[in-house]
Amino acid sequence: MIHLADIQAAAARIAPHIRRTPNIRADALAEPVTEANLSLKLECLQPTGSFKARGATNKLLTTPKEELAGGVVTASGGNHGLATARAAKLAGVPATIFVPKSITPAKVDKLKRWGATVEIIGDIWNETNLHALAFAKENGAAYFHPFADPAVIAGQGTTALELLDELPDVDTVLVAIGGGGLISGMGVAIKALKPSVRIIGIEPVGSPTLKASLDAGRVVRLPTITSRVATMSCAETDQGVFELVRDHVDEIVLVSDEDMLEASRWLWFEMGIAADLSGAAAIAALRAKVLTFPAGHTVGALVCGAGPDALV
Repeated sequence: MIHLADIQAAAARIAPHIRRTPNIRADALAEPVTEANLSLKLECLQPTGSFKARGATNKLLTTPKEELAGGVVTASGGNHGLATARAAKLAGVPATIFVPKSITPAKVDKLKRWGATVEIIGDIWNETNLHALAFAKENGAAYFHPFADPAVIAGQGTTALELLDELPDVDTVLVAIGGGGLISGMGVAIKALKPSVRIIGIEPVGSPTLKASLDAGRVVRLPTITSRVATMSCAETDQGVFELVRDHVDEIVLVSDEDMLEASRWLWFEMGIAADLSGAAAIAALRAKVLTFPAGHTVGALVCGAGPDALV
């Protein structure tokens, strides 16, 4: 679906429109979560508050202008919707964002402040997405898929280029998974440039989309979604994404919604970082001892999304 060259081209293309986010050492802690050397890649500081700005911007810049004339539309748990709304603003066209009922009120408010029309419909992303696709067809809007579009995946993969540059001695990278676009793009880049690095994905117990598919050896649709984390709830991934994850990701582990909430509180208390639950997923896996690493091991963890979850 994509290769390293696609990610490198995306990095050059989107550079004027995104931020190079900081990578900081998680030290001087009251409650350490690992014996390893832990660094946090703060994608929560991207425009709109997540790594999704990378993929949506790359999609925008690779879409012919005539296809954007009818506006843009997507279905999202929140973060990709925000990034798409910003992309539409850059292009000067309207954005319509379909979101599931589980979206947080803070994300809805933020979407509206970016000028998007917000349609709340469906219990999970897969249901919501059907309405976004119908809207695109009926209104001639450009559809921005949140995780299965090669341009989006390549854009998300640019995160890995920065991380490897900032943390060249990294041994393991921890990445939250929703539909799988971020870990797919990062996996392609990391395994091409430093194949010894282990890539571990984190999914909610209540939405083990990629883990269930990998365990089955094929894409499966989850019969139910019980996670309340809208940005990580997806009943079924894409075949191309599944193949990229299968070929580049070493392991996937599961954490509970409560683990992620407590991890977001840890990030606020220890680091002053306001992360949403997906942004706290990597820390959740460490705090809950789902993953353990020895002293001297270097771990790069993505704080992939911002939100006030720890503050309420």
